[in-house]
Amino acid sequence: MRAYKFFSVIMVSLMLYVSGCQKIEQMENLKPLDPADVDADAKDWSLILLSSTNQFASSVPAPAAVSSTAYLAELTAIKDAQTKLTNSQKETIEYWSGGGVLRWNQIIRKLVAQYALPPAPRDDGSYVFPDAENPFADPAFPFANPPYAARAYSYVSVAQYEALKAAWYYKYLYNRPAPYANDNSIKALVPETDLPAYPSEDAVLSGVTAELLKVLFPAAVEEITKMAANQRNAALWSGKASSSDISTGLALGKAVAGFITAPGTGRFRTDGMGAAIGTKAQWDVLIDSAKLHYTKIGRDVSNEIFWKSIDVPARPPMLPFFGNVKGWFLTPAQFVTERTILGPPPSTSSEQMKTELAEVKKETDKVDREKLRIAHFWADGGGTYTPPGHWNDIAAEYISKANFSEVRAARAFAYLNAAMHDAAVGCWGLKYYWFNPRPSQLDPSIKTLTGLPNFPSYTSGHSTFSAAAATVLSRLFPEYAPVFEAYKEEASISRLYGGIHFRSDIEKGKEHGEAIGGYTVSFGENDGCGF
Repeated sequence: MRAYKFFSVIMVSLMLYVSGCQKIEQMENLKPLDPADVDADAKDWSLILLSSTNQFASSVPAPAAVSSTAYLAELTAIKDAQTKLTNSQKETIEYWSGGGVLRWNQIIRKLVAQYALPPAPRDDGSYVFPDAENPFADPAFPFANPPYAARAYSYVSVAQYEALKAAWYYKYLYNRPAPYANDNSIKALVPETDLPAYPSEDAVLSGVTAELLKVLFPAAVEEITKMAANQRNAALWSGKASSSDISTGLALGKAVAGFITAPGTGRFRTDGMGAAIGTKAQWDVLIDSAKLHYTKIGRDVSNEIFWKSIDVPARPPMLPFFGNVKGWFLTPAQFVTERTILGPPPSTSSEQMKTELAEVKKETDKVDREKLRIAHFWADGGGTYTPPGHWNDIAAEYISKANFSEVRAARAFAYLNAAMHDAAVGCWGLKYYWFNPRPSQLDPSIKTLTGLPNFPSYTSGHSTFSAAAATVLSRLFPEYAPVFEAYKEEASISRLYGGIHFRSDIEKGKEHGEAIGGYTVSFGENDGCGF
């Protein structure tokens, strides 16, 4: 689904939305990438995870000279392959010609949608969590809910960005031209650039992305491996990279991924995600913790109603300790500071809460066609690419139109997704700190127009995601800032129209998301590239 289209008929919108999640690549056609600038200075842009761009020097030895027998044999192999290209191989070249960063973004959104299905209860009313050690079991691993998805998008995007900056360092260290530039009998089946070919950026992307996705979506390893191999083949067949460009790029991409996912030491393994679900014993004291927080601000907890699952049978809370997961650009202390600035939700016994509850009831009782469209368009529930994926969808259109180089496209997605990951951490920290109920818990006559999320109400996740995303995208594409602002407002109000959030959830969520997105923008303004 292309970013943000207005439809006059709600059923048309819904049909396109569903098909967009299932057939993202078909709905989002990518033109062959012809970057406006190859960004030769990207090797000097600030790193997020790596200590230096030459951190994996052993993976990138000096290449053979272009006059060497070995390299000339590689060129001969390309020419031979080009004389025998099948229609399927030509389609593979075309598929990947739109840019690896954009194509992989489509693929991960598709994977998130495929796995964004909550586990069903057993016959006895109990629930079993997906098991990463047994991903093909029922329920399948993972359950790609919004926080899981935000984290997944961020790891893939940041890893791609770091790996490409390292690749750019070696490209301009060795300056080996593309095969089509070394031998004019090799056809350039993709737009030509003067970007050095060693190591191959396509192979770097295939290596780093596939390794991250295999840990995030282990049941999809076969599909992921095939896609990565196709990307490398496309680079070879198109005359863009030789076999040594590709093998070295693959080694570099895998080295970066291995650094991030290394058991016991890699950030991916030590960021706190393993404890985000918690245990039943920990869930049982969540309300007690919230009561303590209310007591500290002088509220009588006997006048408060706390969130509970109203599913039948009741579901365990969704990732109640995700608020403790490590952020990208905020420290734990900064997350606490931003949470403190927002303050608590209205008391459930207050006049403000009565007014806000009445507003939700009014909106859901008399929803019109346009509000129904908005509620469903931004629902992003089970079986979709989630709210963070929706903003990746939006961003992809502008990144593609801008003709960004691979490394600049990776930067845009890295900042967008790091901000939304941090938004998820901040928002989930708030949700389980205050444990505020949903509107339909306070008034069972409220009929929600979308699925009822299984976690506390304050603040709105979609509002927080959207404000963080709009803040980053508005700096990346300032001429479109009013458009992103409009998306943010509509995405946020959709939660009121759907009957799942109060007005204060939405307004405070936007405030929170904007503040969190500001940390990412601050990093970007001083990264050597600038907005």
